[in-house]
Amino acid sequence: MSASAADSDAGLAQRALGGDDDAFAQLMSRHKHWALRFIRRYVGNAEDAYDVLQDTFFSAWLALTSYQRERPFESWLRMIALNKCRDRARRDRIRRVLFGNFEAAQAMPEPPDGAAGPEALAAARQEFSQLEQAVASLPRSLKEPLLLTTLEGLTHQQAGELLGLNAKAIEMRVYRARARLNLLMPARSSG
Repeated sequence: MSASAADSDAGLAQRALGGDDDAFAQLMSRHKHWALRFIRRYVGNAEDAYDVLQDTFFSAWLALTSYQRERPFESWLRMIALNKCRDRARRDRIRRVLFGNFEAAQAMPEPPDGAAGPEALAAARQEFSQLEQAVASLPRSLKEPLLLTTLEGLTHQQAGELLGLNAKAIEMRVYRARARLNLLMPARSSG
């Protein structure tokens, strides 16, 4: 195996299967940034996102034998991350049913960074937080196409292949997600 083939995702996965822990560490390092960004946008919470990221990589390690080398590793890992996000959403729904909204009532808002200073930064943080919450509250059928296309940069065709839908269905769901977000987000003041 040539050096460049050994350093490709498929090559690293093959080496990891052969017991090379450093190869899997390289895969994690190579993919952790986009995976964390995607997961954070899905779950809407940084702390939960780190937990889901760990679950994602642990599951990837356990399922490495199922990875097909001719398929892009990123697509395979993205599907695992998506499934872990879905699992987290199911568990959260069950918790809300069993315990009500007690956890949300107990949560304290994060204090703004005192070094930043300007009111504009505080307003931007609040708006970003509201947007994260609004995206996280979307139904799965709208959230997933929106995240994959708008925020992750996949084409409608690529997102459709990942989700088992056609490109037109993805386009329509992204449109509906944006319309729902416009309803969920408070109107911006004109200054």
